[in-house]
Amino acid sequence: MAKFSLRIIIVLFLVTACKSKTEEQAHSPIVDIIPLPVTAHVKDGYYTLPDTVTISAINPDEISAAAFLIDFFSTQKVPAKIVSDSVGSISLRSFVSKEILPEGYYRMVINTDGVDIFSTSASGLFYGVQSIMQLVQYDQSTVKVPLLTITDFPRFSWRGLHLDVCRHFFPVDFIKRYIDLMAHYKFNTFHWHLTEDQGWRIEIKKYPKLQEIAAFRKETLIGHYSDQPHKFDGQRYGGYYTQEEIKEVVAYAKQRHITIVPEIEMPGHALAALSAYPELGCTGGPYEAATLWGVFDDVFCAGKESTFTFLENVLDEVITLFPGEYIHVGGDECPKARWKACANCQKRMKTEGLADEHELQSYFIQRMEKYLNARGRKLIGWDEILEGGLAPKAAVMSWRGEEGGIAAAQAGHHVVMSPGFALYFDHYQGDPKNEPVAFGGNSPLKKVYAYEPIPAALNQEELSYILGAQANVWTEYIKTPEHVEYMVYPRALALAEVVWSPKENRDWASFVTRLPHQYMRLEQQRVNYRKPSADELK
Repeated sequence: MAKFSLRIIIVLFLVTACKSKTEEQAHSPIVDIIPLPVTAHVKDGYYTLPDTVTISAINPDEISAAAFLIDFFSTQKVPAKIVSDSVGSISLRSFVSKEILPEGYYRMVINTDGVDIFSTSASGLFYGVQSIMQLVQYDQSTVKVPLLTITDFPRFSWRGLHLDVCRHFFPVDFIKRYIDLMAHYKFNTFHWHLTEDQGWRIEIKKYPKLQEIAAFRKETLIGHYSDQPHKFDGQRYGGYYTQEEIKEVVAYAKQRHITIVPEIEMPGHALAALSAYPELGCTGGPYEAATLWGVFDDVFCAGKESTFTFLENVLDEVITLFPGEYIHVGGDECPKARWKACANCQKRMKTEGLADEHELQSYFIQRMEKYLNARGRKLIGWDEILEGGLAPKAAVMSWRGEEGGIAAAQAGHHVVMSPGFALYFDHYQGDPKNEPVAFGGNSPLKKVYAYEPIPAALNQEELSYILGAQANVWTEYIKTPEHVEYMVYPRALALAEVVWSPKENRDWASFVTRLPHQYMRLEQQRVNYRKPSADELK
């Protein structure tokens, strides 16, 4: 294979980093990649891969990325092997550059001699590998890829998908599958919602009752919450992840350049925890894990020191398990009724000089933030943590529209946009009469694709605080892995393009032309995706 010298490679790599789509044909439907690359210049013709694909990889980053290609070709029944020399039908090239390039940057050149993927980072090589997987085509007995040049890097640093495993529990194998699909579409953040009123899903060794009691509820609602009277199945339900399983999943995600952000809800959505340790509530119980969906008055008592001791001990174990920068503490939907009637909470308010229960919640969150900061971590919470005063260094996940995110960014806080109107994948995605029962709302594919994470209200300085966007998957009405996939795909493909591709490159018509190729790939992986109707794709 003809190879460029390293010097020429670097020059090409840097010179093309910021080419506009007018310089390269960025919207060609021939580039069957989602998310759409920053630039893609397509030539006529194809490179036909040899009967045995050789993947040139020398250093650990290259070898790690190459291993995913080996697995891919294995599933396609195409012989492939890693070679340690500089020549391969696919060559992975990493090098050090004095220039500052975006994390995840890669450049791909496919000519009649083979495929070269260049990057300065392990993540860039990995993303290049994901792209080449999407480009592979089959023509009778041959395997080929189109001739092209791609320069690519992500628009946002936070490209997230969330999964609630509390309302319904999903096994480790499915969590890994969920992560695999995320990685293929270049998501890099998995928000794992681990505690809730209906179940506590993480083993905490210091508090064994969390897995013995809080991980289970006595029964589950049948049908929709709005159906009256409420009916229940009478079946005990639950489960939890052991710490060994969590370590396994965290390592699995890391290999795929995905950071897991665990969520430990506080001070609300705490009924399951209180069922195991009732002394942490304002009334002392008894409590039981919720069998209905919704918001409940019983929350962690903000007036008791034992509450903070418990949560700090929990976070100590969580921090050990999850090495990422952020710990999500929830902070949403915390009723204040118990605090208003609680002598301990009222005494706390008086001692701390707090004007009302909203400031008491702010005290709660700020105290937990100080604890996390002292251990080298950052706190992120839902936009309710703005109420009563935002913790000094906290990041905000804006779900009740965009207002909370705008306010946080204007105050100099980092923000992840996750508005329910577009990015709640538990919402319907078509006519409810033709869809499985869902929470409500309507977030069809086109609406997801049209979402823009940078609000127009922000100025140039403020927009720098927007880390990116994330879709949330709440599972009140999603009981099985197959149903999760139905709700997430192909909407996740639309979000992948929103958070990766340049805003000016995004084009609905182009996206629609690239969907059939992705359907084929999803079918190969037996993903239970929802196929939009022709009218939905107009």
